[in-house]
Amino acid sequence: MNYKFLFTAFVALMGMVLVSCSDDEATYLSEIRVSQSYVSLPVPENKQTVASASIEVDANSPWAFYDSEDTKDTYKIPSWLKITPLKGEAGKTKVTFEADSASGRECSVKILCAGKEQVINVIQGVKEVENATCAQVIAGADSKTYRVTGTCTGIYNTTYGNWYLTDETGTITIYGTLDKNGQTKNFASLGIEVGDIVTVEGPKTTYGTPPNEVHELVDVTVIKIEKSLIKVVDIDPADATVPVEGGEVKFNLDCKGNGVSVVIPTEAQDWLSMVNVTSGANPVVVFKAAPNAGGDRSIDVTFKTTDASGKEYTAVATVSQKGAIVDINIADFLAAAENSTVYRLEGVVVGVTDAAKGRFTIRDYSGEVYVYNATGFTGKVGDVVTVEGKRTSYNGTPQVGSGDVKNEIPVTKVTIEEFLTKEDNKDVYYMVTGTIDEIANATYGNLYLTSEGGARLYVYGTYPGWGATGDARKNLIATLGLEVGDELTVIGSKTTYNGTPQVNNGIYFGHVK
Repeated sequence: MNYKFLFTAFVALMGMVLVSCSDDEATYLSEIRVSQSYVSLPVPENKQTVASASIEVDANSPWAFYDSEDTKDTYKIPSWLKITPLKGEAGKTKVTFEADSASGRECSVKILCAGKEQVINVIQGVKEVENATCAQVIAGADSKTYRVTGTCTGIYNTTYGNWYLTDETGTITIYGTLDKNGQTKNFASLGIEVGDIVTVEGPKTTYGTPPNEVHELVDVTVIKIEKSLIKVVDIDPADATVPVEGGEVKFNLDCKGNGVSVVIPTEAQDWLSMVNVTSGANPVVVFKAAPNAGGDRSIDVTFKTTDASGKEYTAVATVSQKGAIVDINIADFLAAAENSTVYRLEGVVVGVTDAAKGRFTIRDYSGEVYVYNATGFTGKVGDVVTVEGKRTSYNGTPQVGSGDVKNEIPVTKVTIEEFLTKEDNKDVYYMVTGTIDEIANATYGNLYLTSEGGARLYVYGTYPGWGATGDARKNLIATLGLEVGDELTVIGSKTTYNGTPQVNNGIYFGHVK
């Protein structure tokens, strides 16, 4: 007898019973009704077979399933789920949910109709935890829960617990780490450090699109922490950065293992070398960097030790070196002479002529410039890019010639209503448009925007463009003649102050009088 099938069916049946008893209000909205708000997809034994289930939607107005470009949005339709149709008119419509053969995944989607929301929960199979390597997580299905063990090789947010986990097969991102009580924003209580061997468990999601996609486990539970036998305790200079003319950087280590070995990646061995290493419980390793004729560069070096059984422990540190590239705002770039100097500019993409050839226009607080034939461009209008290149010109007009895009910060276009549902995160940027209904501070551009639906959003600062600091942030309202009633588009991150959601340090993108 197939006990797994019976258990899966039992879980799905219980889910249907529970939903029918608990969500009458959601299921029986006056604007839209669904025959069931819980959809259970089977797990076909034949992997080539598509699993499907259907419900009936009865609406008194046009309706559509909500979706988002933000892969972390709770209600984004996952890539593994196909819904047909995605929208419909007033009346009764059969809606079908389809997925390939897989088990242990679930999601929530919602239908929007006449200003109301109807949530539908979808589950396929029994949610199981699969032990996996980083490579298996990367290749695995989104929404599935994995347990993986690896070394913490970098921490980039110590509040939410965002960090990198690496094993012998690859590296994944941990986006959010729960504390021992299952709470967020308490990562420090776990005591995880770079070099520790950590076992975590959590659902997988994929952020971005190829070739820049990021594979993540989200809001993980920490199963085990094994402290590293080696760690960096002091660095000289403190930021481990060598000047452009070259020099040395020293690492003081704490080692409880058997000796220390050092690994410098092959791609950095032509400019970085090890000139000294001492032994003992507190070894010292000194690196020397050659003069740098190019741009800024950095590399992760690895310190290794072993315990009595031969098990390996590592610590990772980054050595950086300043380059000959000049950071510059766009106004100063436009005024610069044409020569061999390489400049680094950063701004918001305000126009794309030919994305495949890297031809686009960027704008910062001081001006805008055309970028011609830059490599590495995969962005869109609204994204923030960092580009390096020389000052050239075409028919007397300055431009960035044959540049190279070094970084892209994606910006997601959302409504005010959608923005208000986002989590606070100063590292995630959104583009939002609304009508100015109040100007609280004309100097810095503190104001309120409203949507057509009546949602209200506070914008804490409306600055003239990316990179504005000091007095350059002031008086945009007067300069542009912005008034109550004008339509304004800004770019910024979501924060909350005294319980009020806000756009933090908004960047002006455009307006309509």
